[in-house]
Amino acid sequence: MSGILRAIVILATAGTISFPTQPPDQSNPVQQNGSARRRAVGAPTTPAKPQFAVSQLEYYLNDDGIAYIRPGLKIKLNSITIGADRKPVVDLNLTDNFDQPLDRLGKVTPGVINPSFILAWYNPATREYKSYITRSATGAANSPNPGVKVNQATSDSGGKWVDLEMGHAKYTFGNALPEGFDQSKTHTLGVQAVRNLTVEIGKNYIANLEYDFRPDGQKVTETWAKINDATSCLNCHDKETFGFHGSSARRDVKLCALCHQSQTIDPDTGNSVDLKSMIHKIHAPGELTKPFVIWGFNSSIHDYSEVTYPQDVRNCDNCHEGTVPAQKPAQATAFLENPTRNACGSCHEDINWTTGANHPAGPQPNDVACATCHVPDSGEEFDASIKGAHTIPTKSKQLAGLKAAIVNVKDMAAGLSPTITYKITDGKGNAVDGSKLSTFSPIFAGPTTSYTNYYRENAVGKGVFDAATGTTTYTFTAKTPTSASGTWVVSADVYKTNTLKRADGKPDITNVRDAAMNPIKYVALDGGKATPRRMSVAIAQCNSCHDKLALHGGQRLTTEECVICHNPTMDDKAQRPADRGAPESISFQRLIHRIHSGLELDQDFTVYGFGKSEHNYNEVTFPGDRRNCLKCHVNTAAYAVPPAKGAAPVITLRDYFSPQGPGTAACLGCHDNQDAAAHAYLNTTNFGGTTTAEACGTCHGTGHEWGVDKVHAR
Repeated sequence: MSGILRAIVILATAGTISFPTQPPDQSNPVQQNGSARRRAVGAPTTPAKPQFAVSQLEYYLNDDGIAYIRPGLKIKLNSITIGADRKPVVDLNLTDNFDQPLDRLGKVTPGVINPSFILAWYNPATREYKSYITRSATGAANSPNPGVKVNQATSDSGGKWVDLEMGHAKYTFGNALPEGFDQSKTHTLGVQAVRNLTVEIGKNYIANLEYDFRPDGQKVTETWAKINDATSCLNCHDKETFGFHGSSARRDVKLCALCHQSQTIDPDTGNSVDLKSMIHKIHAPGELTKPFVIWGFNSSIHDYSEVTYPQDVRNCDNCHEGTVPAQKPAQATAFLENPTRNACGSCHEDINWTTGANHPAGPQPNDVACATCHVPDSGEEFDASIKGAHTIPTKSKQLAGLKAAIVNVKDMAAGLSPTITYKITDGKGNAVDGSKLSTFSPIFAGPTTSYTNYYRENAVGKGVFDAATGTTTYTFTAKTPTSASGTWVVSADVYKTNTLKRADGKPDITNVRDAAMNPIKYVALDGGKATPRRMSVAIAQCNSCHDKLALHGGQRLTTEECVICHNPTMDDKAQRPADRGAPESISFQRLIHRIHSGLELDQDFTVYGFGKSEHNYNEVTFPGDRRNCLKCHVNTAAYAVPPAKGAAPVITLRDYFSPQGPGTAACLGCHDNQDAAAHAYLNTTNFGGTTTAEACGTCHGTGHEWGVDKVHAR
């Protein structure tokens, strides 16, 4: 049935339940002392008709299920009034994703809804909130601070509900605002609501809302707008799972800021949970001298020292300004213009502000002098300015910048040694002699159905530079196998090592690699049309969380090159010590799934790299929902089973069985327990030949009851 008909079913069902009245006018939702009047309203608008994606559980419901569940939850604020008793009254509507009313009590429509409210006023001088409502918290008997009492910001409690009609209710706060509260200050009402449908559909619906107003009715001019979570937090975290405090009802960063300010500390540890301090500490465990620990509800201990932050912590812009310039928050430069001991000291925690230890400027009794030395941007790098102090060497403007392209491929045919011509330029477009770089390593591999042949040679001092054309040519010593066929690929690792000057007079930073994006060109050995390697993962998606993923010394910058070496036949035997057992596969689908499963793995996952360095990934904490396959994959076809024709089996000597079919190797990358392995093993055969046949698609193919898309839906 079409989406439109589905919506009609829902509207018809809703119509048999109730006839909701039109909600109050919202042109002036803030009322003081109940003096404002509502205007007359017009006819209701046509309800929205949402379409569900294959990644959503609702996509797999039939029309009756959709009509019954009434998916979604929206909060619509009609007004907030503050009467003579100083108790705020909130008038709101609760609707589903089709804009139809929901029963707050869950008796007429499924799912009890429990909204809660936070009210705080904003101080523009400190750019902090202060909540009107607090609670007393006491350090647990077994905590580092037993019996210690503190006040913490919290949501209102003890209030009263009045249901006006289905989906329309009023809430009167249980707490009154203090006498003489400043009505000229910006106030923010935060609303969080959970609609519990875990029994009916296996998920909760969550909605957050923040509303700025002045109780005196005047225009709001001062607001908190430091972070746009859509272009910062959600680059790594998934919207559906980015939530905190039990039911994960608190998702919007602005909602978090209403409580997580300097007025709130953890009584059990004495640690501040002020947002600007807490978030820095959570995301920078490698910079801290001691673990950052918070004791939460029911004495649950949250130790953030195991957090694996996936990019350089000096990427301040990625969180404060976000990665979409057009959606930069209004106060994006707050971290540049308002340095404080609290914010800066959360990462630089070895500084003693009283004695001045580890702080060149000495003791700092307050924040008054911070901006004197720590100006936003001096124009220099590696100095005391905020921009300069957080310069990432590989992003330094002292680097010339390299670009590489493949302009010609000759003799790419079975039994011949390919000759490749590269065009390498600096950031200004000047030609660069590849043979004089720190690394110039041409690569060719094939076939693109699944790479099983891989050749990388050192061309430094061997390539031929043509000054007239500005190109560097290299002929491989290796030959394409005589049995080779299909499409092959050509690439290169290209970088120059640099020394960077520091503006603060400290020793120069040496051995900084300025690497070019690895060029990629596909060539058909028979001279016909090339068939590129299937694209399962794009580097842009990796970089949404990793910022600039550069591996193996910063010279491998695109997934199209990663899969050349990380192919079904490759493992770590060249680096693994003999006493560490069988080699570990580094085939891309297994490697990446296991790295990002980290703490969730049943098996040990340790890979030995260059110089026999040991890399154990069992401590990795993935910041999103692993069921969100599209977070990494380019489309649903990229992870559908059966895999692409020609994909090779993977040698997995450290797993329960080997080889594993290409689909099995991918799935067991996350589902690494023995039961899953047994299931895959029993559904794999080779029919007496060398080709691995998997039955995965029979049950897990798209459209099937246990389809990959369906079982990963959220």
